[in-house]
Amino acid sequence: MSDANLLEIRNLCVEFATERGRLKALRNVDLTIPRGSIVGVVGESGCGKSTMINSIIGLLAPNAVSKSGSIVFEGSDLLQKSERELRDIRGTRISMVFQDPMTALNPVLSIGSQMIDIQYRDPINKAQKKQRSVEMLKRVGIPDPESRLENFPHQFSGGMRQRIAIAMALQAEPALLIADEPTTALDATLEVQIIHRLKDLQQSMGCSILFISHHLGVIAELCDFVVVMYGGEVVERGTVRDVFHRPAHPYTRKLFECDPARIAETRRELPTIPGEVPDLANLPAGCIFAERCDCSIDICRTSVPPDIEIAEGHWARCHLGSEQVSP
Repeated sequence: MSDANLLEIRNLCVEFATERGRLKALRNVDLTIPRGSIVGVVGESGCGKSTMINSIIGLLAPNAVSKSGSIVFEGSDLLQKSERELRDIRGTRISMVFQDPMTALNPVLSIGSQMIDIQYRDPINKAQKKQRSVEMLKRVGIPDPESRLENFPHQFSGGMRQRIAIAMALQAEPALLIADEPTTALDATLEVQIIHRLKDLQQSMGCSILFISHHLGVIAELCDFVVVMYGGEVVERGTVRDVFHRPAHPYTRKLFECDPARIAETRRELPTIPGEVPDLANLPAGCIFAERCDCSIDICRTSVPPDIEIAEGHWARCHLGSEQVSP
């Protein structure tokens, strides 16, 4: 593992036991998070984003029957660690912001109680923990934080609750913050505020962020690198500039075409990607996207494509490779 990288995922495969057989949720996933960077992960629902982040923090569902590959974080493989060792990492070196601020906080405990309680591993007294909580709330833009510590979650708006969730996640000054669609439940104005606040905090604290989102505009605004997932695979990865300006995989291009912000002319219907998502319990023989791809050729239906380097640091899993790069 390079010292420049905080986390490296290599050939990660995860399977779940179901009534229909083994569901191959992740297959040969590669992802790198450089230190001090923000990496965005984008893709349709069911593409494997949540399975990937649950693999990182060691919170896979009980029916996960197989996992292989490596998740190297700060020089050691998380897949080889015991549950006790993972508990020592979660909430200290790796923190997480969940996607629904309305349910992420305990409704029967005050904000102050929750922020103080999660510092149970720190060898400081309660007054110091309270002061740290006040300072963190101030940093995320909560007005009058001293008095608001006594309030309960229902006394805050959705945007304020999301700021509180971010404050709690960053309170331990983690090396890696995982943000699982943290702006999904917010309106557009609050979304922009949260994104700018998160970027400011990341730059001031020096942590890395793994940002999961469906929103391409948010990924373009916030992230340094982007990973595009489809059907349990990483189909394209690279810098935001490379992937957004020169998408190499047909799925990435289709995804961009469906972005409302890119539609130049008024139309009655929004564009969609024809076809159905693949059955992960009964995978096709070749490319996972072949049945929905209008560029596919014979080899796409019989052979799994390799990862092809389009340019330095820009990879796509496609048989046609650089031939499909947008001009």
